[in-house]
Amino acid sequence: MNLILLGAPGAGKGTQAAIICERLNIPTISTGNIIRAALKSGTEMGLKAKSYMDQGKLVPDEVVIGIIKERLAEDDCQNGFVLDGFPRTIPQAEALDKMVKIDKVIDLEVSDEAIIARMSGRRVCEKCGATYHLLYKKPKAEGVCDICGGTLIQRKDDHPDTVKARLEVYHKETEPLIAHYKKQGVVKRVDGQEEVADTTRLTLAALEA
Repeated sequence: MNLILLGAPGAGKGTQAAIICERLNIPTISTGNIIRAALKSGTEMGLKAKSYMDQGKLVPDEVVIGIIKERLAEDDCQNGFVLDGFPRTIPQAEALDKMVKIDKVIDLEVSDEAIIARMSGRRVCEKCGATYHLLYKKPKAEGVCDICGGTLIQRKDDHPDTVKARLEVYHKETEPLIAHYKKQGVVKRVDGQEEVADTTRLTLAALEA
């Protein structure tokens, strides 16, 4: 099953993607993680992406589309995948339409106010990119990743001012994708809940519908 998770930054897409990935035994493809890997290794593309990310702006389409095309061609995507963070613009969606058929799009809806509160508590492993939250998904040891033992940090793009800027970009650039995929009849709306387990229950029900 080829899936897309749509929703504002901090809506909980990464958490739900990980659960779907485990249930369906398909890979999660997070453009954020791929870009951060390039950034960490100091590639030209990574440095270019960093200048946009630091300002809370979207990375240019041609950079992201190239990354995604290479990733979808890998063997582990043959039985399906979950896209988290792509597409973000109509041109990206149109490029994706030419690559693969999308079976379902989960539209995860959460209010801006709730997202700002959520993201200020988010922490990310600087080694493997695993995400945690000071309230909703605490690591077993404070400041330490459960998976690889790396240090947990607050990313610059999780600071409240940057979050507000990212939400403005999302509403302008990414929300139109909902209409794009509604025309294809593949959108399932899920209202994000306070408890992750409740959101998961609704997400899995939407996949089975």
